[in-house]
Amino acid sequence: MRPNRLGSSRTTARPAVLAFCWVALVSTFAAAHEVRPALFEIIERYDHHYDILWKQPTMGMLSVHLEPRISGGLLDRAATEIDRSSSFQIRRWSNLDAGKHGLEGCTLTIDGLPQTLTDVLVSVTLIDGTSSQHILRPQAPSMTLHLTGTGLAVSAYLKLGIEHILTGIDHLMFVLGLILLVRSRSMLVKTITAFTLAHSITLAGTALHLITVNPALIEALVALSILFVAVEVVHSYRGQNGLTVRFPWLIAFTFGLLHGCAFAGALVQIGLPANAIPLSLLLFNIGVEIGQLLFIALVLAIGWAWMRLRNPISSWPRWIPPYAIGSFAAMWLLERVSAAFS
Repeated sequence: MRPNRLGSSRTTARPAVLAFCWVALVSTFAAAHEVRPALFEIIERYDHHYDILWKQPTMGMLSVHLEPRISGGLLDRAATEIDRSSSFQIRRWSNLDAGKHGLEGCTLTIDGLPQTLTDVLVSVTLIDGTSSQHILRPQAPSMTLHLTGTGLAVSAYLKLGIEHILTGIDHLMFVLGLILLVRSRSMLVKTITAFTLAHSITLAGTALHLITVNPALIEALVALSILFVAVEVVHSYRGQNGLTVRFPWLIAFTFGLLHGCAFAGALVQIGLPANAIPLSLLLFNIGVEIGQLLFIALVLAIGWAWMRLRNPISSWPRWIPPYAIGSFAAMWLLERVSAAFS
């Protein structure tokens, strides 16, 4: 029987992803939940009057200190309305008079943003219904408002999708578990394709409100899916090759439906621009796929580099990735189940 070269090298390649997996898990445990974007929305009313909304992600009663400011002190007053949920803090300023020149040329700054991992989606809707979107990042927390040129910032939702997956350590650990399960190149392609197809379906359905889910419950089920894959990797190492090892694409598709609902969380919570819903949704999904492929390429590159070194190593380190993934997944599961039913 002809040996499976990728299958035989898989054991050798596992230690190669060990360092990557372990460092990523430890260094980003505090960000086990995906890094959700904040939203700053400007809606023009009449004669340079505006409604402004600031939606900042929180963890229960905890939140980082972020403060939106507009040059001229437009927001240096009490908000008209303050609301809070387990996921967001919302402030609204209604009917603000920005003077005879309006907000054109003013500077928007998010104080405290450089000390976070949070991106801010800035959405501007003019009185004629046209809108534009931009992204502020920790390394670039300010922008000059130009309200005369409008349209969808194509890169905004694309970049949001890429960063959404690359900062979602739980989703990446699920993908890593799938990579550890596959036994051939063709099976890896089938598995990743199945995962992509599944989460694309539910991402679109949830973002378009065709599917309604409980976000806290979905996050708990995502953690459960990661734990399940970690256990299956351990079983495969022990020679217990069940359906998961033989048909990883089936597991990828099944749990991919859950992950798609979680991916859509950012879009559901910040919303899609009314004048460009299909395009912005497509760009976000493409961004997620780009980020996912970048991660897979990195893992495979590390494995290839390790095999090129041909450095003999004990087989025990290969057990660390699945046990590390499973341990953190178990913590996330307990934490998220508690949050879902609290």
